[in-house]
Amino acid sequence: MYKTEQEEFWVGDFGDKYIERNNSQEQFASYLRFWSKIFKCRNNIKSVMEFGANIGINIRAIKMLLSSANLSAIEINKKAFKELIKLDLGGGGEAFNESILNVKLSRTYDLVFTRGVLIHISPDELENVYKRIYECTNCGGYIMIDEYFNPYPISIDYRGEKNKLFKRDFAGELMDKYRDLELMDYGFTYHRDGWHDDSNWFLMKKMDKQQCPQ
Repeated sequence: MYKTEQEEFWVGDFGDKYIERNNSQEQFASYLRFWSKIFKCRNNIKSVMEFGANIGINIRAIKMLLSSANLSAIEINKKAFKELIKLDLGGGGEAFNESILNVKLSRTYDLVFTRGVLIHISPDELENVYKRIYECTNCGGYIMIDEYFNPYPISIDYRGEKNKLFKRDFAGELMDKYRDLELMDYGFTYHRDGWHDDSNWFLMKKMDKQQCPQ
């Protein structure tokens, strides 16, 4: 059913247990702080898509900050998806219980993002995911990537598992692949805030002059 061992890993028991480790009020508060930084001076975002939403902690935080936005998300794990669809996604929001490698999206969004998801994608499928992220982003819209950074690709053990976590310059690869992506902002989240890992986030704007209205 799934193309990669990483998909099988997250759709199964490990993905179920991940939910229990990542669901607390303290964590939610840290997500609110994170998104407040991202949305500072950017109030024109009306639609959002998250690739790999789990139970929707990011979606909940965004909803509090952008109350009128339509929120959509993709989540492969069935248990997490059951929690995700309990959220208010707005009038045009959608949720997909599918792999991001296969999901078919019929619209585009003002903001498309991942947080700790690309690190778990098979390196052989990254080009596929980059293409999907780019193509479902509105012209003039934003892509936000918050992932573990490394200047070159490496694989590290993840809770005793091999080939389940990869570090690289995801944002740099996206911008190299799609030259109309302009880096707008970037930053670092630090594990000592209690609920974040040491990861780097990058906010890019999609500005293809041949496609965007002047």
